[in-house]
Amino acid sequence: MSIDAAAMRVIEADRLLAVVRAPEIPDAAELCAALVAGGIRAVEFTFTTPDVLSHLTVAAEAMEWLGGVVGAGTLRTGDQARQAVDAGARFLVTPGLRRDVADVARQSGTPLLGGAFTPSEVLAALDLDVAAVKIFPAGRLGPKYLADLLGPLPEARLVPSGGVTVETAADYLARGAVAVSAGADVVSPPAVAAGDWSQITDRARALVRAVSP
Repeated sequence: MSIDAAAMRVIEADRLLAVVRAPEIPDAAELCAALVAGGIRAVEFTFTTPDVLSHLTVAAEAMEWLGGVVGAGTLRTGDQARQAVDAGARFLVTPGLRRDVADVARQSGTPLLGGAFTPSEVLAALDLDVAAVKIFPAGRLGPKYLADLLGPLPEARLVPSGGVTVETAADYLARGAVAVSAGADVVSPPAVAAGDWSQITDRARALVRAVSP
């Protein structure tokens, strides 16, 4: 099956996606609306979140009218990937190399951001025909590491994740990232749990301003 590129077009056009990793999400639709209002149209819900499939379903329905896309992250098994696609995920994300997740992504036509860190892992991810390589945890070595990776691997489409902040996001893009993945610095777990949607919108806007030309 051919890959549905719509989600990647949104991610690469905005050069941003938000990662939600929270112990509680009172309203996934309102959370998506808050992020879209701040200018972030791609939202990843992680499988470390309780009741994530229910949240994915609600978020996917909300994104139909919000004009965004929802994805599923921290996927470790093919079964999780299939459940995520069935719940409405438009893109899939892994923390590391997972061939069974890549198989589900290919069979379902869903773009995969495959997790990697070292040059060998990036090469292995490229062999799995991922839509992009998620460099995780990017914050350990910082933006210059992306430029180091792209030197010998210029064809790699890199999306740094883990430790990306409003202050560092633009530098990752300047060093060659096709997009950045922002987590707690934008989508604070306490703010999510409290339903503080205005704070999340404000942080999303700050990130959008930081990466705007």
